[in-house]
Amino acid sequence: MAKTVNKVFLLGNVGKDPEIRSTGGGTMVANFSIATTERSKDQQGNWQDRTEWHNVVAYGRLAEIVRDYVKKGSKLFVEGRLTTRNWEDKEYAGRKVYRTEIIVNDLSLLSGRDEGGRPAASSGPAANFDQRPAAGQDEYAQSAEISDEDIPF
Repeated sequence: MAKTVNKVFLLGNVGKDPEIRSTGGGTMVANFSIATTERSKDQQGNWQDRTEWHNVVAYGRLAEIVRDYVKKGSKLFVEGRLTTRNWEDKEYAGRKVYRTEIIVNDLSLLSGRDEGGRPAASSGPAANFDQRPAAGQDEYAQSAEISDEDIPF
């Protein structure tokens, strides 16, 4: 069988506060939507924005991170996979409903600190905190001037 890939990367903003619930087995689940916007010029040369909404689902520890740190407007980088669920609509007997979702494998919060002063979090092995010194404190960078003679080619 040939190799296949199901991988999604999104960089966008959360549309509304995540919905948090638990499965019957006690696994935490977070449902939320992320908006991405594509900008292009129309025939008259005016910029037009087209926003796409993506349904996102996080489970377990990732759902806890979403619960604690994500809210409406948060900027996120999400890595995941696409899946489509379907079910019978109770209102219209026999009608099948489909929903495509991104199941989160990893996420990074890009909004910085929230109003509570908590730092941004990441589920990856290393947190994505900006560890650079504040402006004006980077003496090494100022002393490490590079000239054309320093470049070996």
